[in-house]
Amino acid sequence: MTSKQRAYLKGLAQTMEPIFQIGKNSLTPENTKAIAEALEARELIKISVLQNCMDDPKELAALVGERTRAQVVQVIGKKIILYKEGKDDKKKIILPR
Repeated sequence: MTSKQRAYLKGLAQTMEPIFQIGKNSLTPENTKAIAEALEARELIKISVLQNCMDDPKELAALVGERTRAQVVQVIGKKIILYKEGKDDKKKIILPR
């Protein structure tokens, strides 16, 4: 992913609300499955890491990205932005070249 594409996705994510929260139980298999399904449907999602989660948000982002085969667009504080390109027939976000 180029820096231009990353900047474009950051701009899209700016107005989004987090649709998942990771709390004291950290990343469970159920969370991972739900995040993967949301990525299939939306392509771009924002996740909030709650104060009671003891894990580092950057490590969590890398772990979620690896498990869902998504790209970590950005981690700011306790917010994680993930992107996974949709299938050709269901593509919603067209990235700049």
